[in-house]
Amino acid sequence: MAHGMTLMTRKSLSVAAVVTILLIASAAGEPNHAGDYFAIQVVDRQTGRGVPLVELKTTNNIRYFTDSNGIVAFLEPGLMDREVFFFVESHGYEFPKDGFGFHGTRLRTTPGATAVVKIDRINIAERLYRVTGQGIYRDSVLVGRPVPLANPVLNGQVTGQDSVDTCIYHDRLFWFWGDTGRVSYPLGHFAMAGAVSDLPGRGGLDPAVGVNLEYFVDKDGFSRPMARLKEPGLVWLDGFLAVRDNDGCERMVAKYARLKDLGTTLERGLMAFNDDTGSFEPVIRSDPNSDVLPSPDFGHAFPVTVNGRRYYYFAMPFPLRVRMRVEAVWNSVIDPNHYEVLTALQGGRHRWVRFGEITGADVSARARMAKALKQEKENIRFHDMESGKEITPHGGSVYFNAHRHKWVAIFLQIGGESSMLGEVWYAEADTPVGPWAYARKVATHNKYSFYNPKHHPYFDQDGGRTIYFEGTYSWTFSGSEERATPRYDYNQIMYRLNLDDPCLVLPTPVYEIRDGEDNRRYLPGEAVAQAGKWEDVESVAFYAVNPRRGDNRMITVYADKLPNGFASLTTHPGDASATPVFHALPPTGQTPANECIVPLYAYRHADSGRRLYATQTPSDQAGWSREQEPLCQVWKTPPGPMLLDAEGRPIERQ
Repeated sequence: MAHGMTLMTRKSLSVAAVVTILLIASAAGEPNHAGDYFAIQVVDRQTGRGVPLVELKTTNNIRYFTDSNGIVAFLEPGLMDREVFFFVESHGYEFPKDGFGFHGTRLRTTPGATAVVKIDRINIAERLYRVTGQGIYRDSVLVGRPVPLANPVLNGQVTGQDSVDTCIYHDRLFWFWGDTGRVSYPLGHFAMAGAVSDLPGRGGLDPAVGVNLEYFVDKDGFSRPMARLKEPGLVWLDGFLAVRDNDGCERMVAKYARLKDLGTTLERGLMAFNDDTGSFEPVIRSDPNSDVLPSPDFGHAFPVTVNGRRYYYFAMPFPLRVRMRVEAVWNSVIDPNHYEVLTALQGGRHRWVRFGEITGADVSARARMAKALKQEKENIRFHDMESGKEITPHGGSVYFNAHRHKWVAIFLQIGGESSMLGEVWYAEADTPVGPWAYARKVATHNKYSFYNPKHHPYFDQDGGRTIYFEGTYSWTFSGSEERATPRYDYNQIMYRLNLDDPCLVLPTPVYEIRDGEDNRRYLPGEAVAQAGKWEDVESVAFYAVNPRRGDNRMITVYADKLPNGFASLTTHPGDASATPVFHALPPTGQTPANECIVPLYAYRHADSGRRLYATQTPSDQAGWSREQEPLCQVWKTPPGPMLLDAEGRPIERQ
């Protein structure tokens, strides 16, 4: 036994001696220089721009990931200056197969040299860069490439950040995140991190390049809590907005929740930012069971003007919908009773009602009403315009887009095909609250989450033609910790989207409009607005494509007038100056397998000669006969309430 221990001791001493020698040799040697590395840059074949988050894997499973310039700094003892095969893989991108079916390429790893690898983008959205975390431009720094950030490898000692929210306050852009990871310990802090940046054109970077964040930090230089309370628990804020108080001073306000864990809320309320302390402090505090707030989650606030008065509407998450607003006046913002909800609970069509008017002072009524409002919102659904499949939305944002003249939503799907919480969609509506119906997937993440995506409207370029959005990239909910992406996991990634991409041509509502006692007209939203006819909207008759955005697969449908004065739709106008109303699919021929694409028929009333256009037989069939052949094919109106808010208009950003 003693002899055995002696041998083990010798072996331990020998290993220790070898390790010591290696450490001394390493310390004595010179550090690696840029010329020691073999640089691999992966670029988008379409744009030539470097692509972040591309995995390069050797045949012995060494994994590398491109930084925000699309660069990997390769320096692997034993694998230098020789041919090395790299498998190439990335979310929403694809590298061509070789003759044996491998997605990869063979490169000569010459120190100081650079190889460019071109990859094909499948996503409609273009991945640009990582916003937060350590090593954003690690590999670029190692190979000596220029980088745009003031802190390209570590900022605020932050290694991870969860779920972004922003607010323009005092002419700067304030950034906020939930839970925050640090370098020095597995646990960070859980009371909201914060940073500021300058806006583009006002000292800030071009959003195509990046964002220079200036963190609020503690005495040790680590991101500090922005909303710490004396009581224990996680503190999360959302619904950030800026409004002037009664003294004319700009204030920043947000909803907060203090939680024991993801399923247990300890209190809710409103907080305001204290410029002197640089922290949020409670304004309204309440027990979560009192339901003092009209919604447990506010989501992202966005400005809207209503009859000349400024409001904030809220794109409330889980599922995404816009059903709450508040006038941008201090006394209203800090009083939950003044928040308005869009509801049909009081009978008739949906309308805006103050929460305090619905519930009064009855605490039990508040609880019942909050539950009823939650049930009312659950019927929000979108449909994939290509397949017709139903999409259940999760978190997201809504803002007005000047280029499309629409309110646009960037939102997450829950239960997607590629991942549980990683599929990002784009949709449009005529008013801030809808109608929402059809959407197009713009980014996918295979077995990985990309939750709580947010559009940054102050980054819009080319008059809104180009928009930017980011989200939280994390294995949580959709993947496994074993496959977590080094440096990228639990951080924010920015994407760019060109709204003129032909893949983003979406069906939009065609409304049935009252035109006199018996006549009906069919107009898209822009025409309804130009004619001032929102009050005369009867229904969304069907969905079709804007006449300026059709392609060669589609036919044009025009408005015409019959000899008896009634309006009609036709694909063969008698007048060359006829104005097209919408584009649609041909009445016959091959169409995609999509149960939402249906024939549009003309119905004629025997007595009056009036025309009605519908995708199904009118409920009142008396006197109506259907034309034998359909006029065209359109997208049907999904079931659910018709939500409109024509009084809500965009506010021009300064």
